[in-house]
Amino acid sequence: MELTTNASRAGLIETTRRGLGSLMFGLAIGAIAFARSACAGETAPAAASDTAAPPVVFAAASMKTALDAAAAVWKADTGKKVSIAYASSAILAKQIEQGAPADIFISADLKWMDYLEKAELIRAGTRKNLFGNKLVLIEPSDADVKLEIAKGFDLAGAAGGGKIAVCAVDSCPGGIYAKEALESLGVFADVEPKLAQADNVRNALNLVSRGEAKFGIVYATDAKADPKVKVVGALPASSHSPIVYPVALIAASTNPDAAFFLAYLTSQAATKIFTGQGFEILSK
Repeated sequence: MELTTNASRAGLIETTRRGLGSLMFGLAIGAIAFARSACAGETAPAAASDTAAPPVVFAAASMKTALDAAAAVWKADTGKKVSIAYASSAILAKQIEQGAPADIFISADLKWMDYLEKAELIRAGTRKNLFGNKLVLIEPSDADVKLEIAKGFDLAGAAGGGKIAVCAVDSCPGGIYAKEALESLGVFADVEPKLAQADNVRNALNLVSRGEAKFGIVYATDAKADPKVKVVGALPASSHSPIVYPVALIAASTNPDAAFFLAYLTSQAATKIFTGQGFEILSK
C-alpha cells in the first residue's frame, strides 16, 4: 500500500471515506442478500425448527475475531446462522441511518450508538454496555523498539521516517481514542504528520502486520488476534475516554432470532470467548 503524504491526507481521507461508505453499503447489502438466499436454499440442521433468514449484525471491525467465534458456537448450539458485517462504527451507523437491513448494532464507542438512539433507530430497552477494551501501541513482531509510554514520550522520533497506523481520528472510535491519548500525553502535534489513517482499526492493524507502518495504535484485542504484531506498551487508560462497546437491537428489526442472539452474547459460552480475546465484560 502506498501511504499518502501529510499534505494530501486530509482531502484523500474525506474523499475515500465518502466513496467507501457507499461501497461498503452496497457490499453489506450484497453480502446479506447472499447469506439469506444461501440459508434459504440449505436443509436446516435437526436442531433448527425454522428456515428464517439469519439475524444481521453490524459490528465494529475490532469485534471480528471474537464475534466470528461466538457466532460459530451459537450455530453449533442452535443450528442457526448469523450474518455479520464489519466496518468502522461510524460507517455502520450511517448505513443503518440510510436503511441498511441490520438487526443488531455493536459499536466500539458510545457516540455512534447515541447517534442512532437520538434518531430513534434502536429499540427502546435493548441497549446495554457489554464490552470494554484497552488501547495499545504495537509494532511488527520482528521489530524490537524500546519505548516507555509516558507524558512527552518521543513517539515521532522513534518512528523516524516510518508511519504510525491508526484508524481515522475524526470518526473511527479507535482513532478518536488514539488522538485523545496522544493529546493527553502531549505528543499529538509531533505525531500527526506521521499518521497513516485507515478506515477501520483492523486495517490499521494490517498496515503494521505487513510492515508498512513502523507503529500502530489499536485495541489490545486486535493485537492479540495477529501474531505478526507485538505490543510495545499500553496507552494509559486515564489518557482517553473509557473504551465501551454498547449493543442494541435495531428498531426496524423483525427477525425473530435477533433478540436471542443478542442475549447469547452474554451467555457463559460467549463470555469465555470474549474474555479469551481480551475483552472486559461490562454487563450480563
